[in-house]
Amino acid sequence: MNVSDLTSSEPSRMCEVAGIGFGPSNLGLAVALAEHNDDAPTGDRIAAIFFEKQKRFGWHRDMLIDGATVQVSFLKDLVTMRKPSSEFSFLSYLHAKGRLVDFINHKSLFPSRVEFNDYLEWVAGHFPHLVDYDSEVVDVRPVPTGGRIRSLEVSVRTGGPHGELRVRRARSVVVATGLQPVLPPGVTASERIWHSDELLSRIQAMPGGRPRRVVVIGAGQSAAEAVEYVHRVFTHTEVCSVFARYGYSPADDSAFANRVFDPEAVDTYYGAREEVKRTLFGYHRNTNYSVVDVELIDELYRRSYQEKVNGHHRLRMLNLSRVVEARETASGVRVAVESLPTGEIDVLDADVVIYATGYREADVFGLLGEMGEYCLRDDQGRPRVTRDYRVETVDGVDCGIYLQGPTEHTHGISSGLLSTIAVRSAEITRSIAARASAAGRAPVADRLPSAKAGRNGERLIPGHAAAARHPPGELASSEVRAGLRQWLTEEGS
Repeated sequence: MNVSDLTSSEPSRMCEVAGIGFGPSNLGLAVALAEHNDDAPTGDRIAAIFFEKQKRFGWHRDMLIDGATVQVSFLKDLVTMRKPSSEFSFLSYLHAKGRLVDFINHKSLFPSRVEFNDYLEWVAGHFPHLVDYDSEVVDVRPVPTGGRIRSLEVSVRTGGPHGELRVRRARSVVVATGLQPVLPPGVTASERIWHSDELLSRIQAMPGGRPRRVVVIGAGQSAAEAVEYVHRVFTHTEVCSVFARYGYSPADDSAFANRVFDPEAVDTYYGAREEVKRTLFGYHRNTNYSVVDVELIDELYRRSYQEKVNGHHRLRMLNLSRVVEARETASGVRVAVESLPTGEIDVLDADVVIYATGYREADVFGLLGEMGEYCLRDDQGRPRVTRDYRVETVDGVDCGIYLQGPTEHTHGISSGLLSTIAVRSAEITRSIAARASAAGRAPVADRLPSAKAGRNGERLIPGHAAAARHPPGELASSEVRAGLRQWLTEEGS
């Protein structure tokens, strides 16, 4: 599409950055923007707003299994790799919660998933003025000015599929919508057939109460966790784990292999030839994909062996097998499991089937809507992305489109993981600030990220206190804007 063919629409409120999604990645960006603003002169501060379709902050709520831990060190939180002294670090969270000494005595680098989610919620609680929850971005359109595209219109639907549609303008958008759960072709989710991403809420709403038999399909961490959880919670339920391997493969988290998640590894990967990228990715898939923590493998084997000793088999490992059909019946799901070596079919009547069959990256171009037509693609149809995580665009586009997540093909295996959030957020912030400065743009003080904005009685800048009292739709009130203008004047004096 030619930029000159466009005509401008009616003006709407402008901000420098619109974040699409508010999970850990864009939460890390909010912190990076806040810390940038606290150190920057008034003219270099960056205003932002984030849109999140969930009704409140949450990180994989349905996989917050008791006893499950995160698979990265607590030092790879939202900030420490960039700024160890940040007040938003995991250690600062522990101190605020009164658990710092207790955590030290725990002698673990890996917090429970429940605790790490609480840390993320604690950080998100400092930025309620920046986020519109229950708000889904449905389109991004170019706004032409003088024959160039210098800003974007972000269409947002609030309050569900039939809610109010409104438009915001931004000079850059940062897409961080996370991964989408994947079911095999031909499989449709239902009350009895789920993806593991819905585990806990589905378990609570399970039809018929205690299940007689549950089938879990998959060989990765989520599959093993689902098997362990169902087997532990339902003490009389038979749990059948179906996978094509001999057994679960352990994740390689050894010291040298973990270098693939170092910030420097992104530079190495980005600068490598395509064939080298493919080789590196293949070598190190076993750090993250279709692998299981060895402690969990050992625990499941211990249970399986003990059941053999006791003569009561509830945990069945159907290895070297695949599900060829899962068909719902009046009372459950009939599952046909094929033995790969022999071709024999074993039919299981289950109450529930859980597919732990992974995730896929978000469809960036579908999300961007009309603006996707101005983005360049590689020979495989993937977005072309610069080192600072910005999508390359056709000539005439001055606004920025940044990606947090769907950049494995350019930035490597860590690009969508917790490991690089702190450094990646800083790189995107620097890029946005540099481009704004080069264009000579003044900041738009609509919602200004600042580490001085607090929560629950902590100090808020003028105007942010009003923002905390009002629902998202009222955040553009004159009280908020006046407070922000006052704060900018005081900070700049």
